[in-house]
Amino acid sequence: MKKYILPLAILLTLAGCSKLEETPYSSIFTDNYYKTGGDAEGAIAAAYGAVATMYSGPGPLMFGDFSADQVYPRPVVARDVFALFTYDAAYSAIVSFNRANESPIAVWNTGYDGIVKANWVLDKVPQTPMDTKRRDEILGEAYFLRAYFHWMLTKNFRDVVIKINTSKSLDEANQGISPRAEVYKQILSDLDEAVKRLPSYSANLVKGRASKEAALGLYAKAALYNENWSLALQKAQEVVASGKYSLMPDVRDVFTAPKEDAARVETMFAFEAEAAAPGRTSQIMGLYGPPGSNGVEYGPTTFGSIFAYPAFFASFDPTDKRRALLDTSYLTRTNTRVPQRSITPITTRGVLVKKYQDPTGIGSSHNINIPLLRYADVLLIAAEAEARQNGPTPVAYGYINQVRTRAGLPNLKSGLSKDDFIAAVLQERSWELFSEGDRWYDLTRTNTFLQVIPKATNDVFPTRAPQAKHRYFPIPQDEINANPLVKQSPEWQQ
Repeated sequence: MKKYILPLAILLTLAGCSKLEETPYSSIFTDNYYKTGGDAEGAIAAAYGAVATMYSGPGPLMFGDFSADQVYPRPVVARDVFALFTYDAAYSAIVSFNRANESPIAVWNTGYDGIVKANWVLDKVPQTPMDTKRRDEILGEAYFLRAYFHWMLTKNFRDVVIKINTSKSLDEANQGISPRAEVYKQILSDLDEAVKRLPSYSANLVKGRASKEAALGLYAKAALYNENWSLALQKAQEVVASGKYSLMPDVRDVFTAPKEDAARVETMFAFEAEAAAPGRTSQIMGLYGPPGSNGVEYGPTTFGSIFAYPAFFASFDPTDKRRALLDTSYLTRTNTRVPQRSITPITTRGVLVKKYQDPTGIGSSHNINIPLLRYADVLLIAAEAEARQNGPTPVAYGYINQVRTRAGLPNLKSGLSKDDFIAAVLQERSWELFSEGDRWYDLTRTNTFLQVIPKATNDVFPTRAPQAKHRYFPIPQDEINANPLVKQSPEWQQ
């Protein structure tokens, strides 16, 4: 998480032996750690580091978006399985072609890695002698991160392992699957604790750290996914009422590396990317952008691996300012304009995505932050939750119209029915949050993906046929092999 957060050295103490023996050492000892405030800072930094590892792949921006109706990959083996819904429960092609970091496997592995690290913070830091205010904040950050990782897991796999205790042996580490409802109960409980302890956002907040309002925003989104409309509305309104966040005047500035500090008034929580060591970055800039590193605006190294569906591009009103984050031509390094028909050899209808372009990058590494929660998202959560609970009230219209006004669009048509208003909010979410790893989960939480996805085709992927089992991804087979208490989801056992 950027240079502001240092890596943690994990200390393992093993007993010595006089000869080579096959003795299993299944315990990790931490008694000699967590002795100072610096130890506590290192421990929470390690938990944040799991966010960076999760997105460096960058799996959550790939497998979910490729499954949805906004962007698609160049059809290479093991990357096209998500657009085509041809992956299996063992993720055979993905593992064979070393693309696990682009797949749900990355969310499972790094999610639980982050949860384990957060659990050690919550177990050990309360006894660490240090500044009490900072200690409480660190605990709030650990609760926030544990909730975030459990939420990432359950929205991808549905029923998952709830892990809230430290494990001092392999036997303790093995736990069974819990139903989705119990997972959400734990997520919201952790966010209650995070909100109590985290500081409100200010310009002095260390970059990459969670704020109280970020916890409230995640709370609202988790409650929305759990269909608790009143709670989602309450938490979203608390974010709005805080006055700590606002929309950037120009949406394009949210995705401009030199303006990322100014954009923190909208970007509530992000993967803090930094191309130069000792920072963390991802390959997303290289995947978007034209092939051959030929686009001067897009980054030093780009491969032409991801494009937007022509139908999605056409769905924007021509006056919508967010449309400027897509393009049907580009300027080369020799100042030549390349037309749409020549953007990529895989189609004559290529549409480029500009959210992750970064000419300040180094090689294929970018400096532009990856937003994980934005204020625009919170406004749309409030609009949807209000409408689902009370219908399309003036309050609901007020929230969605803030987002539309920033986009340069007129207010949403008045007099819509409840169903039509909710559909309009979901469409607004698609336009506002495209390529941010969000759309697939709107389609799965509303269980509309079977109707939407077969229509999201082009000349590269002319047929797409998801099945009901694709609403959630299968649990990685390696986890099932390693933990006898974990069983595969019923839909994926056939």
